[in-house]
Amino acid sequence: MSQFGIYFDLGREHILDINGYDHILFVIALCVIYQLQDWKKVLILVTAFTIGHSITLALSTLQIVSFRTDIVEFLITVTIFITAFVNLFRTKSALTPSNFNINYFFALFFGLIHGLGFSTYLKSMLGREDSIVTPLLAFNLGLELGQLIIVLFFMVAAFVFVSLFNVSRRDWNLVISSAVAGIALTLMIDARFW
Repeated sequence: MSQFGIYFDLGREHILDINGYDHILFVIALCVIYQLQDWKKVLILVTAFTIGHSITLALSTLQIVSFRTDIVEFLITVTIFITAFVNLFRTKSALTPSNFNINYFFALFFGLIHGLGFSTYLKSMLGREDSIVTPLLAFNLGLELGQLIIVLFFMVAAFVFVSLFNVSRRDWNLVISSAVAGIALTLMIDARFW
């Protein structure tokens, strides 16, 4: 397998690894207000998250920025909690996403924090590589594909519950966001670094 293929697979597997469910929870919290027909907005949202984490992943891998792992892990759980918590207070009209909403900001800005979390994993893999450009690109594209798989699965589930079982969008948002916020709160307590 080519170097590109190896790192692409690593990126995809890393985001889909159930042990890394914190990133899965964040993607779910970002996407819960959307429905299947909003797929273009969701694609932009996921890509904004990828751009955010790609920036810090590159900066950290190149050793331009460095943060303590325990602080980064705590901050990742905070990003999940904030995103899910904000969803709990959306009005009915806010559940029909406009062209721009706060989730785009969350995706890009919080993606920067998540990139620092990915970097620890990637740096351990890149130690033996001469150039990191191709592995970094491949890893990020693999992460993007993994995120899109998560989003597709989640959006189909949302379609089934909201469109077929007639669960209201508000209830769907409240149940999923509450669950994600609760899990994130538990993770925050476990990841506290002080």
